[in-house]
Amino acid sequence: MKNKILALSLLVILATMMIMSFSPVKAVGQGQWITTYQIEDSTGQILIQYDPVTNTTNTLAPVLPGTDIKVTFTVNVVALGSDLLRLTTSLQKSTSHPSGFWELQTSTYDMGPTYNPATQSTTFKWSEGTFDMVLYGKVPTSTSATTVAQTINVVSLYGGSGGAALDQIIVQATSAGLANFNVLYAQQQTKLNQLKSQGVSQGYLDIFTNVLNASKAIANAGDVTDAMALLNGLNTANPPVSSTMEALFLPIVGVVAAVAVIFAVLFFRVRGRVSYFQLVVEDQIKDLEGLTLRASKIDRAMSSSLESVKDRLKRLVGM
Repeated sequence: MKNKILALSLLVILATMMIMSFSPVKAVGQGQWITTYQIEDSTGQILIQYDPVTNTTNTLAPVLPGTDIKVTFTVNVVALGSDLLRLTTSLQKSTSHPSGFWELQTSTYDMGPTYNPATQSTTFKWSEGTFDMVLYGKVPTSTSATTVAQTINVVSLYGGSGGAALDQIIVQATSAGLANFNVLYAQQQTKLNQLKSQGVSQGYLDIFTNVLNASKAIANAGDVTDAMALLNGLNTANPPVSSTMEALFLPIVGVVAAVAVIFAVLFFRVRGRVSYFQLVVEDQIKDLEGLTLRASKIDRAMSSSLESVKDRLKRLVGM
C-alpha cells in the first residue's frame, strides 16, 4: 500500500513538472521598460527622482501646472521587435525649449526614419538596446488644476499593436495652494506622531486626527484656504496628558467631525443653494457656541480656532 502511494505521488510530481515546462513564456510586464527617470524644472531643481536600486520614487518638490519641466529617462528595449514603438506625452510645448519635445542622448541607438522629435507623439524603430532620452514640455493647466491634483501622463511608451502602455511616467500636478497645504499637512502629521510617542491624552489625539482628516477632505474638495485654516488652528504647545482632561476633550471630537461636514456642504452650495443644508449649518453654529465655551476651559488656542470657524460659517450663511 505504501509503495502504491509513493508511486502515485511521484507520478503527480512528474506530471506537474511536465505541465510547467510547456507553459507559455509571459511578456515583460509594465514597469520594466523605463528603468530610471528624473524630472526637474527650468531652473535645474530636481522635482521627482526614481531610484532603480531601491525601486522608490522620491518627490522633492511639487510639479506645478503651467511650468516648464525637463524629463530625463532611460528606456531598455530587451528584445528586437518587428513593428514600431511609440513615445507620447501629455505635456504641452515648452516655452524655454520650443524647438521640440524629444532629444535623444544615445547616438548608438537607431531610431529609424519615423522618429520626429518635434511632435508630442512619435514612433521609432523597435531595436534591441538601451537609450537615454530627454523630454522638454510644459505641464498643462485646467480649471480643476487650480485647486486639486491633476494626473499627468508625462511619458507613455506603446508597442506597435497599440493597446495598453508598455510603461509610463505619471505624476500628480498640484496648484501652488495645494502644494502649500501638503507641506503643512505633512508637518502636522509629524506633530501627531510625536504626540503619540509622548503619551498625550487620547481625546486630544482624536481631535488632532479628526482635524487632519477633515482638512484633507476639504482640500480635496477644492477649498484649500479653509483646509489650511483648520490645520493652522491646531495647537500643540500644552497638550493634555491626564485622564480628566481627556474626558473634557471627548465631546469636542464630535464637533470637529460636524465642522468637516459643514465645510463640505458649504463648498457644494456654489452648485445650488439648498435651504435644508443652510438650516443644518445654522443649528451646528448654535452648538458650536456652547462647545467653544467649554473648550475655552481646556485650551484657549483651540477655543479661539473654533471661534474663528464659527464666525466664518456665520458669514457664509449670512447670519
